[in-house]
Amino acid sequence: MAKVPLGIQAYRLATIIVSPAVPLLLRRRGKRGKEDSNRVAERLGIASVPRPDGKLVWVHGASNGECLAALPLIEAIMSRGSKVLVTSGTVTSAELMRTQLPDGAIHQFVPLDTPAATERFLQYWQPEIGLFVDSDLWPNLILGAKKSGARLALVNARISQRSFEGWRWARQTVAAILSTFDVCLAQDEEIATRFRLLGAPDVRVAGSLKEDAPPLQFDHAKLDKLKVATEGRPILLAAQTHSGEDETILPVHDTLRQKFPDLLTIIVPRHPVRGAELVQLCATRNCQRRSEGGSIKRDTAIYIADTMGELGLFYRLASFAFVGGTLVPKGGHNPLEPARLHCAVIAGPHTFNSQSAFDAVLGAQGVGRVRTSVEIAALAERLLADPTKAKELGDAAASGAAALGGAVEKTIAAVAGLLARHARA
Repeated sequence: MAKVPLGIQAYRLATIIVSPAVPLLLRRRGKRGKEDSNRVAERLGIASVPRPDGKLVWVHGASNGECLAALPLIEAIMSRGSKVLVTSGTVTSAELMRTQLPDGAIHQFVPLDTPAATERFLQYWQPEIGLFVDSDLWPNLILGAKKSGARLALVNARISQRSFEGWRWARQTVAAILSTFDVCLAQDEEIATRFRLLGAPDVRVAGSLKEDAPPLQFDHAKLDKLKVATEGRPILLAAQTHSGEDETILPVHDTLRQKFPDLLTIIVPRHPVRGAELVQLCATRNCQRRSEGGSIKRDTAIYIADTMGELGLFYRLASFAFVGGTLVPKGGHNPLEPARLHCAVIAGPHTFNSQSAFDAVLGAQGVGRVRTSVEIAALAERLLADPTKAKELGDAAASGAAALGGAVEKTIAAVAGLLARHARA
């Protein structure tokens, strides 16, 4: 038996030591809204629903983005007769999965990574296959799953250059964790190379699951209401924004208002809890918050859409959108979501999370890369003044998005292989 690296031994000991404090930690997180008090037992590995009969494929994603990216994969797995258990770690992702998961799929909060909680979770659910989306790697959970006999795959796998450099300092520990995966399906060749250098044994390029996702859902009645409220007004949409980006978008709004006095700027923050912060940033600008029932009036200058799961509305309402996480080094959020809806994309320089998708969309458009408020304002002014050009860019974005795909089929093929190997074992 291979020797367990010292790093993993130390981690396991540390998690054993802190285990008695876990209930207190969960209560404190619950008071801050970071845990669901009605489902806190799930974080201790205690199931809240029965395990379904038959083959169970377990899909784990850290939060909203990973879970949404996995939806086409989940649907494909269920269509082939397997049951699916989805785990995630945030309250917002749990709420999202409540409304988005196909009928029959189960959601549970991922257990905290203590030996007792993870063992309790695995003994109850006994998944044949475990699919970890992106790179949310919990040592006790992953090593325990491998020990239980589950076949594991790292899917939609990605790792930034910065994280890669950090992981190299603990190469033995990382290699021990990555070696538990039967296969690692990387988003592109550059990412695949990083995983190989870190010790993953079977690394393949499958593309990004986000590239196979269906168009975002929306409520027809809500969209009709928004269209009536915004009729005739030019719209600047900033979606999935982070702190540091709104401070750039608001001056863009002020600049554009000089030429388009009736401009409406819609800001959809990545984290809805930032709604109150955005109100403060708006200062004297007339703003409304969607989460508090605020509606768009003729004198509304800034509309803060601080709600969950409604991006499909706003990408259908606007002809172009600035995609957040790109002016600050977050790596950018999914540009294919607006592109599939023929909404042109504007993005900053930090697009490393979905580089191939940004390259495809922005390459098809021929424009869209910006670095400053001046550049955003200049491009937005051009598109607001020429709706025909905006539509052309939106159509080009859709063409760029359509050129990508295939990750779900490759991932399903890998899952089928793992199920066959599990059956033989």
